[in-house]
Amino acid sequence: METTLTLLTILLLSFCFFHVSISSTELPIGIHPLDEKYYASNVIKCKDGTNSFTKDRLNDDFCDCIDGTDEPGTAACPAGKFYCRNVGSTPKFLFSSRVNDDICDCCDGSDEYDSNVDCPNTCVMGGDFSYKKRSYRLRRKHLDLIGGKNANGVNMDDSAQRLQGLKILVLVQVVLIIIFLVSRKLYRRSRSKRRHLR
Repeated sequence: METTLTLLTILLLSFCFFHVSISSTELPIGIHPLDEKYYASNVIKCKDGTNSFTKDRLNDDFCDCIDGTDEPGTAACPAGKFYCRNVGSTPKFLFSSRVNDDICDCCDGSDEYDSNVDCPNTCVMGGDFSYKKRSYRLRRKHLDLIGGKNANGVNMDDSAQRLQGLKILVLVQVVLIIIFLVSRKLYRRSRSKRRHLR
């Protein structure tokens, strides 16, 4: 029974880790995971029904839909909404005007993917953290002085922080799965003991 439980735990952990790593890269930026099927076809209708557009015009920085359906990851449409995944914290929607505005509104930094700001992932630390352009410039200058970037210009501190956040998320998932499996096993034992006592 214990080997079965151990094997089941390993399989569930593998699935959870695989799911977390795959789900974070599948969708175009700014799209809620529940809208994945909506954006999967080659021709996509605007959610308000006014127009349709091809998949290659998704996030092309030109507003084809009045409601912003075609630009969830840019600031092109005034009525658009950007989805912050904020893995390790609370997901949320932002107005598209806040995308690439040099202010980190999402704790995972996803709203500033093409701006002058390199937002650290603060989701695991609570998520209430915002970097303004001015503080970013001072930080970038300091990092450049001490050599805080790799050969591609990627800030190593932020990459390490994001990796640490993913490790913590996986660890929390493992603990929750183990608690679930142990509680289920204890429940079944107590239930079978009650049957034998009758």
